[in-house]
Amino acid sequence: MDIPQKVQQTNWQVVTDSMHDKGYAIVPGILDEAECDNLVNQYPEEGIYRKTIQMEHHGYGLGQYKYYSYPLPAVVQQLREHVYPHIAPVANKWMEVLGIEKNFPPTLAELTALCNEHDQNRPTPLILKYGVGGYNALHQDLYGEVFFPMQMVVCLNQPGEDYTGGEFVLVEQRPRMQSKAIVLNPNKGDILLFTTNFRPVKGTRGYYRVNMKHGVSELTSGERHTLGIIFHDAS
Repeated sequence: MDIPQKVQQTNWQVVTDSMHDKGYAIVPGILDEAECDNLVNQYPEEGIYRKTIQMEHHGYGLGQYKYYSYPLPAVVQQLREHVYPHIAPVANKWMEVLGIEKNFPPTLAELTALCNEHDQNRPTPLILKYGVGGYNALHQDLYGEVFFPMQMVVCLNQPGEDYTGGEFVLVEQRPRMQSKAIVLNPNKGDILLFTTNFRPVKGTRGYYRVNMKHGVSELTSGERHTLGIIFHDAS
């Protein structure tokens, strides 16, 4: 099956329930080994990227990432375009229960048009590379006035074989409570969907907002590449 077929055949009700309950969801096996390897092998090809960031120069961590230029590679475009319609209703439900007056359009093309109206026209999908000792400090990816509250990463190497350490970390900053750390280790080709900056949690007096940040723990061996897909464009 190709990527649109795999996305279409995913049990999105399970994903929806996980996003509501936890703020994240893993969708296994969306990219095959060849698709992952091809993205990794393209990493040195500077012509397909618009910007390269050395993370340590900005206090972001230790590693490197590159933002793709438009037009995006077919795999990246297909993932972005075909996953978005399945999670836009989840995002809109979050806005509704938190009383936030935002409504996200049903298609990626319409979201992109909305970004363009706010002078956000730079693509945000990126590929990240970490070596031994590499890590990504806890952060949020917002980029402008218009931001979609969910994003995804795809692991392009196999944990435990290609690298050790390098776990994906989510930290939930709960009001009047100590923060909760969530450590995830998706397999090569898996999608990890997660909240960009907050999620709603139901309390005794209705829903309240819980902020979340994400990062990557320190690699102890090998090399780790990750595809990051943010759905809104940057200013």
